[in-house]
Amino acid sequence: MAMENTQTAQHILVTGAGGYIGRHVVAALLDRGARVTAVVRHFRAYRIDERATVVEADLLDPHTDLDALIADRPDAVVHLAWEAGFAHNSPVHMLRLSDHFRVLTHFAKAGITRLAILGTMHEIGRFEGAITAETPTAPASLYGIAKDALRRAVLADLGDTTIQWLRAFYIYGDDRNNQSIFTKLLEAAEQGKRTFPFTSGKNQFDFIHVDELGRQIAAVALQDEVAGVINVCSGEPVALGTQVERFIADHGLDIQLEYGAFPDRPYDSKVVYGDATEIRALMAKQA
Repeated sequence: MAMENTQTAQHILVTGAGGYIGRHVVAALLDRGARVTAVVRHFRAYRIDERATVVEADLLDPHTDLDALIADRPDAVVHLAWEAGFAHNSPVHMLRLSDHFRVLTHFAKAGITRLAILGTMHEIGRFEGAITAETPTAPASLYGIAKDALRRAVLADLGDTTIQWLRAFYIYGDDRNNQSIFTKLLEAAEQGKRTFPFTSGKNQFDFIHVDELGRQIAAVALQDEVAGVINVCSGEPVALGTQVERFIADHGLDIQLEYGAFPDRPYDSKVVYGDATEIRALMAKQA
């Protein structure tokens, strides 16, 4: 449903637009009537909604002309660009952290008044129950540590800019275009494997379809009344085993989970999910 009034004319610049989440955010923004500039590292316009303007740029390269990207003065920047999001302990998270801060600081000081930045529930670390905006953070992976540090930095340093920290949880859907367990299941089934090594499957997480995540991010980015940390999530805990078994059934895969073949990750919680009160209210208001 297209947004009405002033929101129909908003211009949103999306970084990481060619990524797994980015393409869905671009489409959701366009569906709501926004004008979108989609920044991608490599020009693969066929993956981006054709209604968007696609710009190729290595955002984190210090030689990239950031002023050129925002020369048309977008109303907001949605910063989704990130590397190795599914490799939680890759050193690249820490190595590129200062580049993300540099880019966001540049945008803010150049006059961009609203920054919507993708965060993660892995900022929290091991925690039982519903995560709220006020839940203390104690990340236990390099991915979580880097995202937590970036959030703290932008909230501390960019006080005159509206910061919308989009805290995402577990994402599924469009599963051939990510590196999640669902991608690996599809690949294993195509290779003729009949079993798939798995954890206990007992831990419960908050799963959200990437299409719905795109819609939630778009809803946040197109307004400025709700800011700070905002959970973009389903608000419902589901056992990992249940979610994966459902995926196998829905896709008609001839493969069985080998429960207990892998240990549960030490930093994963037994039951953790997002408090969706704020995002549900925002989505209802914009419906």
